[in-house]
Amino acid sequence: MTKAVLIGPPGSGKTTLGQLLAERLGVGFRDTDTDIEAVAGKPVSDIFVEDGEARFRELEHEAVRRALAEHDGILSLGGGAVLNEETQALLAGHHVVYLQVGLSDAVQRVGLASARPLLVLNPRSRLKKLMEERRPVYERLAVVTVVTDKREPEELADEIVKGLPA
Repeated sequence: MTKAVLIGPPGSGKTTLGQLLAERLGVGFRDTDTDIEAVAGKPVSDIFVEDGEARFRELEHEAVRRALAEHDGILSLGGGAVLNEETQALLAGHHVVYLQVGLSDAVQRVGLASARPLLVLNPRSRLKKLMEERRPVYERLAVVTVVTDKREPEELADEIVKGLPA
């Protein structure tokens, strides 16, 4: 079973914090977006454009299912992975950590010029809408919620490690 599954919106720090946690705990780090890109043979942004969001979400659910079954370290899920009800069911019983971030911090971290397919048109407004829509799901699935605004990754990692089950 995974040590921790990190969920949250784009810019919450899932990858940065996940890598740091894995290093501290001496376990592997896995990112489902990276798994999806390996299976599809192309970047997430290209999957959205060429194959559509529905196909991406199918690949995403399968990547989460496989990672939860195979990986015993730190797992980072794409921001929208938790929208799938089957994925939500798979997360039951796992130590799910919701990385909560405010809009201004998320905007700074994401950079809004990056290749994030759901943030193409009016990125700040779109990010705000995504965060508001997904927040209740993140909160419901989380065993622990960590507020990341104006905090350093090392401090956040300390807080998460202290809260991990033995």
